[in-house]
Amino acid sequence: MQLTWQTFLIVLPLVFAASTVDAIGGGGGLISLPAYLVAGLPSDLASGSNKLSACFGTCFAAGKFLRSGKVLLKPALCAAVMALPGAYIGAQINERIPDTAYRVILLIMIPLLALIMFLRHDAPDRALAMTKGRLMLCGLIGLLVGAYDGFFGPGTGVLLILGFTWLAGMDTVTASGSSKIVNLASNISALIAHAMNGNIVFALAVPAMAASALGGYLGSWLAIRKGARLIRRVMLGVMALLLIRLAVDFL
Repeated sequence: MQLTWQTFLIVLPLVFAASTVDAIGGGGGLISLPAYLVAGLPSDLASGSNKLSACFGTCFAAGKFLRSGKVLLKPALCAAVMALPGAYIGAQINERIPDTAYRVILLIMIPLLALIMFLRHDAPDRALAMTKGRLMLCGLIGLLVGAYDGFFGPGTGVLLILGFTWLAGMDTVTASGSSKIVNLASNISALIAHAMNGNIVFALAVPAMAASALGGYLGSWLAIRKGARLIRRVMLGVMALLLIRLAVDFL
């Protein structure tokens, strides 16, 4: 497809913003995937290109959380291993969804996930004993959320943090850091599926990788030092504007 300077002007800043907020509280795909769609990419190319840029932002964020000791490796790795097959299956389903149906799903899911994010409360910091049952539960969380990530994507980080805090008992910052390991695994698995089908616009996705990496590092720094509440509020405003634009385009 033909790319214009307007395409880059839309995608690159929004990918940076998406990676920043994703590193803090998850849900960056709620910004980045609609950005690709608004820029004119069909859903299959938008999803594949988004996965490529998202992988780099998540990788930088995960590294920052790891160096700061805000990742529980055992539960994160259990969830990550199970997210791999889940994401691949979800991505294969995504390839078979018509473009119109995909946009309808997006219009429905964005406000629902935004509501979940708005209602989520921070969990207090506390010591956490990882029992075998809790590790198995983390694996189940990874499988289900990985499948969702491969099929749809936006809000994956939010769902992981919800699962890790509400079901596995992690505090919010540790849940956010641990979710990056899982999200990276599912992103890579889904990216492979999209690449095999040729659904990546490299001329756009490669510059977006750099923007995503910068955003991932900044967002993880803010999450560790400042917390996610203010950024989530900003994110909700951005999502509302993008939702309006998507609705106008769809109608």
